[in-house]
Amino acid sequence: METIENKKILFGLVGRNIAYSFSKGYFTQKFAALGLANHNYENFDLPSIEAFPALIKNTEGLKGLNVTIPYKQSVIPYLNQLSRKAKEIGAVNTIQFNKTGLKGYNTDVYGFKKSIKPYLKKQHVKALILGTGGASKAVAYVLGELGISYKFVSRSAKKGQFTYDAISEKILQEYTIIINCSPVGTFPNSTEKPQISYEYLGPKHLLYDLIYNPSKTAFLKEGEARGARICNGLKMLEYQAEKAWEIWRRTPKE
Repeated sequence: METIENKKILFGLVGRNIAYSFSKGYFTQKFAALGLANHNYENFDLPSIEAFPALIKNTEGLKGLNVTIPYKQSVIPYLNQLSRKAKEIGAVNTIQFNKTGLKGYNTDVYGFKKSIKPYLKKQHVKALILGTGGASKAVAYVLGELGISYKFVSRSAKKGQFTYDAISEKILQEYTIIINCSPVGTFPNSTEKPQISYEYLGPKHLLYDLIYNPSKTAFLKEGEARGARICNGLKMLEYQAEKAWEIWRRTPKE
């Protein structure tokens, strides 16, 4: 008979095409290091977000979830509550199970802010955010907190945004932080990179890529070759994972 002490406790990642995921390996190692033999972490690769309710209903022992591409926004209608920051950002990457259901949080904010701050210099006052998905919302929120103005860059023209083919030398001289929030360049498509005019980059620029595999993407290599400071997304992932673990361990208030 299974006792309280050895009852399985399950956490996991919700996303699509996530076999490469950082989270499973990270938390598996963490649970082993903490001696939590009854804790497990699994990938839940969903073909669509409509499969989410069945996952919650049919998965025994589930106590917390991370959420990744492409469901950070579309998962929200399935949750009972949102933290203040998740509500303001409009994206969720961590879900806590409590007495009244599921509560969404955004720990990407914490991870991104903590990881980018050591790289910021006095010239870094304007940023281009490449991509408009759920992660980009957290990045924009942090830039606002840091007093850094920003513009989104997307493939289609929208009011208040740039398109990739509109990124000129003048714009790249003005916007000295470039943050890739798109999946372009992720393994195994490691030779791909966002289509901007890299020849206009220089030592005053900071290139930050949310991608961590490969550790140095084609986007970062282009910046590094021209003297720019570069940073990948590994530290952000580690910081956001630790914040998620902190949330899961809390005693739910409701």
